[in-house]
Amino acid sequence: MKKYPLPPFNEDTAKQKVQMAEDAWNSKDAVTVSMAYTEDTEWRNRTSFINGRKNVQEFLKNKWINERNYKLKKELWGFRKNRIAVRFEYEYQTKEGKWFRAYGNENWEFDENGLMQKRYASINDLEIKESERKL
Repeated sequence: MKKYPLPPFNEDTAKQKVQMAEDAWNSKDAVTVSMAYTEDTEWRNRTSFINGRKNVQEFLKNKWINERNYKLKKELWGFRKNRIAVRFEYEYQTKEGKWFRAYGNENWEFDENGLMQKRYASINDLEIKESERKL
């Protein structure tokens, strides 16, 4: 399976890859999102280490059960050959009704078929009032 655009990336194809990821994550469909990753993908998400597409699906299903009204915005930070760096922010509401904005950076590495084989995310949460929402 190939997931275009393929590396090596230029500015346009890197931006396209970032927008595709943003759109997929905002769908909150764990299976759709997971199809952008290799079968044996390696993730670090905060303090969680996740390996394999099936585990990514389970992680994302649980994420969106706990992070309601999720809305994400990604921005290209840099790129080189088969790697892309992204900054992002997203907002979500807990089951208890509290709102948060999460900020972070991701480092992505792709295989020759354009599937992400590594994703390393550093994320910080900030509690916000509903009136402070931006997204």
